[in-house]
Amino acid sequence: MTTLLEESPQATGCAYEKLPRGAVSSSVEGYIHSVETCGTVDGPGLRYVLFLHGCPLRCQYCHNPDAQGKPAGTTRTAEEAFADVLKYKSFIRKGGLTLSGGEPLMQPDFVEAMFTLAKEAGIHTTLDTSGFVGHKASDSLLDKTDLVLLDIKSFSPMTHKIVTGVCVDQTLKFAKRLDARGNKVWIRFVLVPGLTDNEKNIDGLAQFVSQLGNVERVEILPFHKMGEEKYKLAGLPYKLGNTPTPTVEQIESTRAIFAKYGVVAR
Repeated sequence: MTTLLEESPQATGCAYEKLPRGAVSSSVEGYIHSVETCGTVDGPGLRYVLFLHGCPLRCQYCHNPDAQGKPAGTTRTAEEAFADVLKYKSFIRKGGLTLSGGEPLMQPDFVEAMFTLAKEAGIHTTLDTSGFVGHKASDSLLDKTDLVLLDIKSFSPMTHKIVTGVCVDQTLKFAKRLDARGNKVWIRFVLVPGLTDNEKNIDGLAQFVSQLGNVERVEILPFHKMGEEKYKLAGLPYKLGNTPTPTVEQIESTRAIFAKYGVVAR
């Protein structure tokens, strides 16, 4: 597959319209997808992970395809949702609260309300996002965010569009905004054989990340098929059914490309 690193965002028809936001309070409702009370991979320590419904991306390897589209389904106020978080405060005292999805920034008021309550309770906050709708995150919301898990699906605009259905330009813009603000960030990159493993694609991402001063960690996540069964249940085509998990050698090769730019990738 040809990768065009020089392709402009305009060439793939990527643009967004900034939407108005309302007032934030603990009574704001959020659309909830699911909860993991003892998460160990979505930020530091043991974490309460709240997955929100709604996502503008259509990632080929999505493990929650039922959370795609506009936010819908079960709703809870931030106050109600946070009351459940508090039940686990003693367990997550060295971890914290992570809001994931879907795409949590589809519901920025709810995210800010949850993080406001968390900060008042002395709980560490982590935002897991693709950054595509990062323009919806106010400075006030980001002030209450201790860590951002930024999923950069690919650096090449064409590859990113193939993988996710949307453009990468807004994600990169959000990454630069977080850097300018000094928000702590962990970069995540899913390595998919035959899809995101193009050397130029990885090289471009590694070089970009090396120019950011706020990145504390880079994680290379091996592709898995956790969402395949959900696609079948929803009657959706799963395009990666024959795609293998990356080998140890492929993962090490990816890490070596990041190391070339002085970036340690896990």
